[in-house]
Amino acid sequence: MPSFDTLAADLAEVGRLAYLRGWALGTSGNFSAVVERSPLTLAITSSGVDKGLLEADDIVEIDAQGRVRRGHGKPSAETAIHLAVARTTGAGAVLHTHSIWSTILSDGAGGLLPVEGYEMLKGLGGVSTHEHREALPVIENTQDWNAAAPAVEALLRAHPAAHGFLIRGHGLYTWGRDLAEAQRHLEILEFLFEVMGRTRRGGTSWPQ
Repeated sequence: MPSFDTLAADLAEVGRLAYLRGWALGTSGNFSAVVERSPLTLAITSSGVDKGLLEADDIVEIDAQGRVRRGHGKPSAETAIHLAVARTTGAGAVLHTHSIWSTILSDGAGGLLPVEGYEMLKGLGGVSTHEHREALPVIENTQDWNAAAPAVEALLRAHPAAHGFLIRGHGLYTWGRDLAEAQRHLEILEFLFEVMGRTRRGGTSWPQ
């Protein structure tokens, strides 16, 4: 497993990329990767850092209770979600963005946002056909994710095949077995959100 220093540099690069793509403007978004599986330890972005200026020094190491073990700064306010995803899915990295299209689509969706029929779905882990139906759960927003973490874990257990979930009016969470796969899933899902959002603006609907 990569070292904390390597993961910190890689997470900073992913954060800057997300900023440049318009997926994590200003201080929005947060990104993490597993340093150790047992006991669970994450490298995660510090709270309040502009993602366009993100550097390796802006990444802290936390334990399974969210306590800082290495680095300076306060972990993301959504640390509990990252820990919940890493525990429940076995993910090696978790990425959260606040893009325009994920915000719009999550706000207008029901309990699930279905995505199907697009060739780009084959970029998701384990998907080999455009006929795949990806059903992204949508969870309500809150300002207390520590209290909501059990609900996130229950959501993930209820939808084990999902490659991500949306927070209503907020944005996307996605993950992967490592940082490279998580970044690929982020790129694929954000592409699909934009396609769907632009399609809806043109008056065409998609399956419910």
